[in-house]
Amino acid sequence: MLRSLSIENVAVIEKTDIDFEDGFSVLSGETGAGKSIIIDSINAILGFRVSRELIRTGASSASVTAYFERIDQKAVEKTRQLGFDIHDDTLLIRREMYMDGRNVCRINGKPAVLSMLRELSGMLVNIHGQHDGQNLLDENLHIDYLDAFAGLEPDLAVFSEAYDDLLQLNRNIRSLSLSNVEKERRIAQLTAETDELEQASVSEGEYQQQLTLRSSLIRAERLGTALRDAILLFSGDEDTQGALPKVSEGIKALAACPGIEGEVPNALNLGKEAEALLTELSSELSSAFLRIDFSPELLADTDKRLDRITELSEKYKVEPDQLPKLLRELSSELNALLGTEDNLEELKALYAERRSHVFALAKALTRKRTEASERLSELVRQELVQLDMPSARMAAEIESQDDLKGVRFSRKGIDTVRFLLSTNKGESLKPLTKVASGGELSRIMLALKKVLSAGEACTAIFDEIDTGVSGRAANKVGQKLYEISRGRQVLCITHLPQIACLADHHYRISKHEGAERTYTRVEALDEAGRREELSRLTSGVHVTKASLEGAADLLEQARAYKKSLTK
Repeated sequence: MLRSLSIENVAVIEKTDIDFEDGFSVLSGETGAGKSIIIDSINAILGFRVSRELIRTGASSASVTAYFERIDQKAVEKTRQLGFDIHDDTLLIRREMYMDGRNVCRINGKPAVLSMLRELSGMLVNIHGQHDGQNLLDENLHIDYLDAFAGLEPDLAVFSEAYDDLLQLNRNIRSLSLSNVEKERRIAQLTAETDELEQASVSEGEYQQQLTLRSSLIRAERLGTALRDAILLFSGDEDTQGALPKVSEGIKALAACPGIEGEVPNALNLGKEAEALLTELSSELSSAFLRIDFSPELLADTDKRLDRITELSEKYKVEPDQLPKLLRELSSELNALLGTEDNLEELKALYAERRSHVFALAKALTRKRTEASERLSELVRQELVQLDMPSARMAAEIESQDDLKGVRFSRKGIDTVRFLLSTNKGESLKPLTKVASGGELSRIMLALKKVLSAGEACTAIFDEIDTGVSGRAANKVGQKLYEISRGRQVLCITHLPQIACLADHHYRISKHEGAERTYTRVEALDEAGRREELSRLTSGVHVTKASLEGAADLLEQARAYKKSLTK
């Protein structure tokens, strides 16, 4: 769970610390107060791209620090795989962002790179935004929702590998089918490209390793410079007299002064204590400086290596980590071209065999999707009933290619998936795009999130997913969010009192001006503060006695609902 979040110089937030608790927490505030900045800050910690515009005006940098407790075993294992020590299932992640575009990241105090934060992100926090409902209208994403529910990630990995092999085999066959002139030209090109990549000898995961090493070396360089400067100021050198010699001279001057103890008691003792402390400090700094493992030559070599990998990545239009795979693919094609004529017929026979194998894997995906679609539809229907859509029905329509001869594979197999919905009794199932309103989309997405996230331990953040929802439906959404929070930490940004009243913890985000600057403050509310905030959410700017009484009623109803769930 996310235990605390510290934000400094991010947009209108100069500095704020937020301590979060277990259960259901709500953040509310007026439009423009800074609620979205909280989400932007969490996204920064998760390794996502952050605009320099986010750095507070007048500041040279911004920082976000997040402390996680009781992270699940997958996150613990991933942290260790990335090379970081972890104790007591806790993580401290810090990201500093500078105006020149630099990012300095740390995981449990050790240097990290953004890609490492992204690898951890899905195991720590899931953010469900107000635009997720609109994603439901993109039918290309429906297959991803179904696959996530079916747990097909391992199956898709096996299929993807077989599919890539098939594509490579097809490229080899096409190359062998070229004319002699084209073949010679292709051989020359492949020879040059494989030679270049072989000479570069980029290994698996090397790019990330070099980035981590560079970050560590730069940190060591900065630390060494700071220690060297401090040692010079304290101890001095041949050209500069430091503080310690000056203190020694001061003590000698005091010792030579008659009657100093009578005028300034303990002056000499205090001076000697200062001298001893400075001597000890200087010694500690010198020892630390000698322990620093920094090599300017290694940093230069690392920069040179990163430049070379980046150059190849841009030249061949692949991600740096894909360069070893590219070399294997190009070498395979070159070896095929340098083979005998009989090799073409052998490859065609092998292609037919592997195509049948890929088709079989795709059909297995189809069967698992078909089985999962019925379970998903029923579970979502049950959730929608609880979200005040009693007659709603949902189905995942799967269209699959059955003819091996004419099949066209994609990276996800041979299926297309489309969600269908009926919101009213007696109506037929139709595509979501034709029947779902904005408020219905919000509830369908919430139902899907509830079903898909069953068993997850990471923190769930809902960012104004109540778009288009009001009245009774809003109350049902709030109850569903509270229900989810009984198994995991839930944070919700909302403007609806029907949702906010159900929170276990309520935070108000407010904005004020001072010294010609705008500041945002985040404060945890007590019972009186919650009544006032719910009253504001209900009636607007003017908090009245009636609106406060209404807020008290909402809180009482929420307590009664929570109590009913424990019976």
